[in-house]
Amino acid sequence: MDRKLDTDPLDLLNAIDDACGGMLSQYFEGLILLPPNPDYLHSDAALDLVIQLREAGFRHTGLRVGFRAAHGAGTRSLVAPDFFVLHRRPNKADEEYRKVHHRWYSADLLALVGEVASSNHEVYSGPKYRAYAAAGVPVYVLIHRKEGRAYAFSDPISHEGDDGEARYKTTSEVKLGDPLPLPAPYPALDTSALIRD
Repeated sequence: MDRKLDTDPLDLLNAIDDACGGMLSQYFEGLILLPPNPDYLHSDAALDLVIQLREAGFRHTGLRVGFRAAHGAGTRSLVAPDFFVLHRRPNKADEEYRKVHHRWYSADLLALVGEVASSNHEVYSGPKYRAYAAAGVPVYVLIHRKEGRAYAFSDPISHEGDDGEARYKTTSEVKLGDPLPLPAPYPALDTSALIRD
């Protein structure tokens, strides 16, 4: 469900972020998300998963960077995943794109995104899930802390399914504590460190 805005969401979010002192708000499906500051357990979980991916040889990983998915000349979504893997290191053209689009890289760089849902769980499994699928991000990892579950979604289908919604064709689900299988070439993620007393 896309809502029409008179202005590009990129301009709107930049104005909000500037007014809030550099906050990285997000936009998808006509929604503006002003994320709360993460708590320690949220940040610790995201960092643990990035370390696992780096130790497995995925060098181009990171935390909380903004990415823009285009729709024609306009913006479809603006997302800042808790952690990510890029297809490759950003080059000079990518850095120019980021300058033109006010701190947002192209979502085409994303090979894997991950979210640690601490609150607003329905946003991560609904609108944000569809935003990543519509952007063609190959793998979406979702850690539901409250539910004690971890998910890996892969094989995005963008507006080609029977229902016309972007979605992922393949889903893996485990309880926190069990290894979360990811599609090749990624390793299974150890989720035992994400269980907190």
